[in-house]
Amino acid sequence: MTRKDFLTFIASFDIPSKKLHTLFNFFDQEDFSFDVVNYKDFIDIVGKETAKKIQENANMHYLEKFKDDLFDKNIKLITYEDKAYSRRLKNIDDAPYFLFCKGDISLLNQRGIAIVGTRMPSNYGVLITEKFARVLAENGIVIISGLAYGVDSISHRKALDCGGKTIAVLGGGFDKIYPSQHTDLAREIEKNNLLITEYSPSYPTTKFTFPTRNRIVAGLSSGVLITEAGIKSGTMITKDFALDNGINIYAIPGNITSDKSAGTNSIIFHGQGQCVIDPQNILDDLGIESGKKKNVSYQLGIVEQNILSLLADGEKDFDFISEKTQIEVNKLNSLLVSLEIRGIIKRMVGGVYAISE
Repeated sequence: MTRKDFLTFIASFDIPSKKLHTLFNFFDQEDFSFDVVNYKDFIDIVGKETAKKIQENANMHYLEKFKDDLFDKNIKLITYEDKAYSRRLKNIDDAPYFLFCKGDISLLNQRGIAIVGTRMPSNYGVLITEKFARVLAENGIVIISGLAYGVDSISHRKALDCGGKTIAVLGGGFDKIYPSQHTDLAREIEKNNLLITEYSPSYPTTKFTFPTRNRIVAGLSSGVLITEAGIKSGTMITKDFALDNGINIYAIPGNITSDKSAGTNSIIFHGQGQCVIDPQNILDDLGIESGKKKNVSYQLGIVEQNILSLLADGEKDFDFISEKTQIEVNKLNSLLVSLEIRGIIKRMVGGVYAISE
């Protein structure tokens, strides 16, 4: 039996990655036989219960059946030892030994930014996530996230919509996409982009698999962008992992009275990440020259058109716009933020607004 076949066989048992690294560092020979699973050292590393399960299935029929299952489901198995394995991911603590993949595996070694955040973003959170995901994707950055509700799915969708590239990291096996409402999105991603997981196809998604999934989301990236997140959000686990592994963190500031922005504001306040207010900040940090802006037409409401009319002859401050339009302060704030996020207007030094060039 070749080493590759033995690795494939072991991959079907979902052994924790730390044990796998210990195992394959210890058994470093090129050729294997099923006899290895009866060795005392093997049993000591994987544990008696797991070893017993492996021993019961240590035969070519089981191996061929598993390989056929992967083939039938169009799943590629990449090991830590393969050239296709992500070079960035190899550098993190507890790197997954196996990656089950559907789609374009070349994306594993392209430059990417992880975009993560709350599962229930505010309107502001939706707008800024869409803007950053779109601009980064349009400039050749692979958008990496976890297929969850909210910021994750918004980021994947925006990358697809603008013709960019995205990687979705799952917290369980491919047989049952979680959340099930994102099954269609997952199917769309696997066509020309990439779905990955460290778990075999039938492995269930549980609350314990999300933190382990998050380390892969961060580890694949050149930086982690947090668009909107609460102080106790699971996103902060991703932030902590990135900090521990020397991965850049970018955070977008938000309303200081909003719980949804408490996490990002805390990151900025404590100097744990770089404050970004425009996608160009990240592109500059990565040394990427932004492509020319595309001509985009926006459908504006009457109130938005009135605001632009006021700005047509020059810069205006908030009080002037408020007085002339008679729009409620909170609503005007939202409208100005929306116009700014879409790149239609810009906020200048001194708190004045102007039409973007």
